[in-house]
Amino acid sequence: MYTKKFHSGDLSQFSFAITGGAGFIGSHLLEYLLSHNAGKIVVLDDLSSGSEKNITQAENYKGFEFVQGSICDSKICEKALAGVDFVMHQAALCSVPRSLANPVATNEVNVSGFLNVLMAAKNNGVKRMVYASSSSVYGDSKILPKSETNPVSPLSPYAVSKYTNELYASVFARNYGMNLIGLRYFNIFGPRQSPDGPYAAAIPLFVSALLENRAPIIFGDGNQTRDFTFVENVVQANIKSLFAPAEACGNVFNIACGEQTTINQLFKLLAESAGSKTSPEYKPYRAGDVKDSIADISKAKSLLGYTPEINFRIGIETTWNWFNQVYKGKSL
Repeated sequence: MYTKKFHSGDLSQFSFAITGGAGFIGSHLLEYLLSHNAGKIVVLDDLSSGSEKNITQAENYKGFEFVQGSICDSKICEKALAGVDFVMHQAALCSVPRSLANPVATNEVNVSGFLNVLMAAKNNGVKRMVYASSSSVYGDSKILPKSETNPVSPLSPYAVSKYTNELYASVFARNYGMNLIGLRYFNIFGPRQSPDGPYAAAIPLFVSALLENRAPIIFGDGNQTRDFTFVENVVQANIKSLFAPAEACGNVFNIACGEQTTINQLFKLLAESAGSKTSPEYKPYRAGDVKDSIADISKAKSLLGYTPEINFRIGIETTWNWFNQVYKGKSL
């Protein structure tokens, strides 16, 4: 999948760690590093939401190491990051509804776990760490598109945890001279995103429902908007962040496409792909959900050289085709 290079130079001279590397986004980052002959790749994952299937792609790769464990364990973090040049931190308890149901667990993983990874990166002299933040930090801002200069207003424990990560990163950069970059993801989707569990994201839930001829659930009237972002664009952002000029460090960046799509439009496009006449079931809005979202990505374009190459429609077609093939193999 990742034949295109988002970096210059030779990756074989560097070592990388991916926390959450058996998860959706992490496994795509792993795929990129494998495709471009990275020297050493360490995946740290406790497999609580990630899957061993996502790392089988690396089982015969000479420089690959899998460390099974939680970022809540500081010793495991120290072990995984020992001798590593670059870290891409993706491990987290995702989902706004999950964080509202269990704010303590969200804080333990997303805040205390993040601090463990930061400390391990500092102690092991990591050259640069890129970490996943979230567009949820903006809350239900009426200022659109959402820019990094907008005020933050978290509406959920998940959003609070991600903004806390940004604050910790700023403090560590200032006091310990660490090179840290945060990426505020906007509604990432693509192949390998799981439809399983009560906190799965909308797109894999819609796809699995259509494949099984069930009515998917839309919370609210469906006119709320999102800036859906195909996972390959996120891979690009992470890799370019690792090798961006020094002035990019200490910043957070919106990672999205700058396109606004309603949930109803999303469902219609997927239903057309499925050739389905199924109608969605509408339920009340959920607590913590934002009404509208679209990103200003000019800062990432300027400092990272980020240019989203896969737009929403192409991303949806690619995602649908992948799920359709997997579903035919009955291993969704």
